[in-house]
Amino acid sequence: MSRYFITIEKLSDDDLASIFKLATSPFDDTTLSGQGVALVFERPSLRTRASSSAAVHELGGYATFFSDEEIGRDSRESAEDIGRTIAETYAIAALRVRDHAVFARMRAATNERLSLINLMSNEAHPTQAVADVLTIADEFASGDVTKLSGLEVAYVGDATNVTRSLAVALLRLGVNVTVGAPEAYQLVAGASEDPSRVSGPGTLRQVDDARDAVKNADVVYTDAWVSMGLEDETARRRTDLAQFQVNEALMVLAKPEAILLHCLPAHRGDEISNEVLDGAQSRVWRQVFHRRSSMMGVLRWIKGEV
Repeated sequence: MSRYFITIEKLSDDDLASIFKLATSPFDDTTLSGQGVALVFERPSLRTRASSSAAVHELGGYATFFSDEEIGRDSRESAEDIGRTIAETYAIAALRVRDHAVFARMRAATNERLSLINLMSNEAHPTQAVADVLTIADEFASGDVTKLSGLEVAYVGDATNVTRSLAVALLRLGVNVTVGAPEAYQLVAGASEDPSRVSGPGTLRQVDDARDAVKNADVVYTDAWVSMGLEDETARRRTDLAQFQVNEALMVLAKPEAILLHCLPAHRGDEISNEVLDGAQSRVWRQVFHRRSSMMGVLRWIKGEV
């Protein structure tokens, strides 16, 4: 039966542990020998496309890129027919989509014979979460994700799909997560990736003050205030989130050894200042490195490695 990497929440503890292990362990460059992976992108991305294609190539396979213009999901043809078409040529499809429901539709239409990887949807960004956990483990646990329990991670700003997947992953590893955001931008229960459904061992705290969120944190994380498709809300969001910029004045409230994470692209001067993004505490380029690691782990897990 095909495997699916669509949310962190749906993975068993054993499967999640396997992905973390496979992401950084020695690999066989023939795992995908002669096999293709369809990369379907309804939204653009530099890091996701680069890391995905590189990981497929390093495992011995080849990647074929399909843009939104070529696919035309639900305008040119249905999500179901796209899935059926891909399944006739590929065993794995990795998709960056606007609507999370596409995964369930394709899974049903292909009778579960096409493995699906979520490269980002409106509700989850699980490959980014794996990369973020690996980056935090490098800094605080010599790369061992099983030794992160007790760390304090603060997410500041608009709570997005990135926030949800990251929080689910960290809470399951015993990391305490605080989300600092105005009420209108806070986590809302009910999404396919929902930190409020995680029973721990980490704790989730939601506050409406950035300073409260960051105080004594080991990790400070932020993301763009204006995500793709929300450009018409730019002025309002800048006003609503002005007190949630991650800058030097905010970072000094975290622990002295705290690190700064951002999934990029960054809107410098909005959610983050240049001084912090380019400063000594920033680990954003290590996150970029681990986007490839993340895809390596997911693809190896899809192929049944343990």
